Amino acid sequence: ERGLLGLAFHPGYSTNGRFFVFYSAPPPNTNFDDTAIVAEFKVSSSNTNIADASSQRILLSVNKSDFNHNGGSLAFGADGYLYVSFGDGGGEADEHGTYGNAQNLSTVLGKLIRIDVDSGSPYGIPSDNPFVGTAGARPEIFALGLRNPWRFSFDHGGTHQGFLTDVGQELWEEINMIRKGGNYGWRMMEGNHAFDPTIAAPLGVNIPSLDFPIYEYGHGPSGLCVIGGFVYRGSAYPQLVGKYVFGDWASDFYNPTGQLYYLDQTRPGIWERFKFQLPNGAALGYYINSFGEDEAGELYLLGTLQRGPSGNTGSVLRLLPP
Repeated sequence: ERGLLGLAFHPGYSTNGRFFVFYSAPPPNTNFDDTAIVAEFKVSSSNTNIADASSQRILLSVNKSDFNHNGGSLAFGADGYLYVSFGDGGGEADEHGTYGNAQNLSTVLGKLIRIDVDSGSPYGIPSDNPFVGTAGARPEIFALGLRNPWRFSFDHGGTHQGFLTDVGQELWEEINMIRKGGNYGWRMMEGNHAFDPTIAAPLGVNIPSLDFPIYEYGHGPSGLCVIGGFVYRGSAYPQLVGKYVFGDWASDFYNPTGQLYYLDQTRPGIWERFKFQLPNGAALGYYINSFGEDEAGELYLLGTLQRGPSGNTGSVLRLLPP
């Protein structure tokens, strides 16, 4: 948790060479742990396999009090805008201020934001962002109430629906559909379950009106830390097309026991989870850190045998049918 956490190519990258990253930088002073940076770079004019390091243009910087809960995903939606996820700032129970960062509209922490990187300085605000014109609110905010959104993505087919996973604290992991103006409940709720509902009334939040996950699961054999993936739109695995592939980091803290799953909407509004079965019943044998997608819609898994950023056991695995 920290480092280079996200990268997204501009939709016009093939002609403009622009791409965007989310990374952690040293803080301005000892009051903070790190600074979350969203920046634009351009590809080198002499070598299309590397970036021009001198081209960095910082769009947004956010000081964080703790090392964890960074979020850090970036993706362009079908609307051409850049979406960026931020965690609640770290620590436990979002104990930042009176009610936490995730429900505080004056900060981007604990939010999914949407910005226009093709206008404005350093960026523009889409006029239909849900909190444009709300007093005291950051106009970049697209949705709120997130703890540690590790990862989100948009379906390249269908209605281009967005999916966002939020890592729970004590008991529950959740998968959400992205909705403009959505409030996913943290820290009032952890998944479908009360965590600190006492803050709802002073915030003017009606708990039944929150955006609840389309799927949740408890800590235990199923895992401890949800890892968001992608709706599969490739051609190598036809029976998986249209299903949301995701995983979990591990089912315990001491062994590489990552789990690989997919969600299928088997009936309207009903999502069921299925586990991938490896040949001969073998275990995956990795901690799962993230997923990737190529231009053809094929999916990749990033795994390691180490809990932290050490050693040389990191692997990139491609998802293929049995």
